[in-house]
Amino acid sequence: MPPLVAAEAHEYWQSVVAAMDAGHRVLLVARTPDGNQLLGAVQLDLATRPNSLLRAEVSKLLVHTRARRQGIARQLMEALEAQAQQLGRSTLILDTRHGDEAELLYQSMGYQFVGAIPAYFINYDGQPHATAVYYKLLTS
Repeated sequence: MPPLVAAEAHEYWQSVVAAMDAGHRVLLVARTPDGNQLLGAVQLDLATRPNSLLRAEVSKLLVHTRARRQGIARQLMEALEAQAQQLGRSTLILDTRHGDEAELLYQSMGYQFVGAIPAYFINYDGQPHATAVYYKLLTS
């Protein structure tokens, strides 16, 4: 949430690295063809309880503003789904700001709308917003 303090961003990404090192998270990135610029990223949080090893949560799908409308988000999601299947995860869940354009992407990829939770988070505008919850069952 703007303004993003560098120390907070650093702490967040350190937590991502720690979760990856622990085997609980997968981070996928999209780069320019020369590999010099990051265009987007998405994370897969792996459930770790014995009775939940079939599911994972999609989180932090981010695409740089200059790289939007080029199919990068879809490519990241497709790669994430393939990775989830390789890891034996068949149920994916996610949430996004209700009414956001991202909902159209998720719906077009077969994610099913479960419902909206009002006043779920505070957005950059300082106001509470609803989140939309989705799931997708992956097939082999």
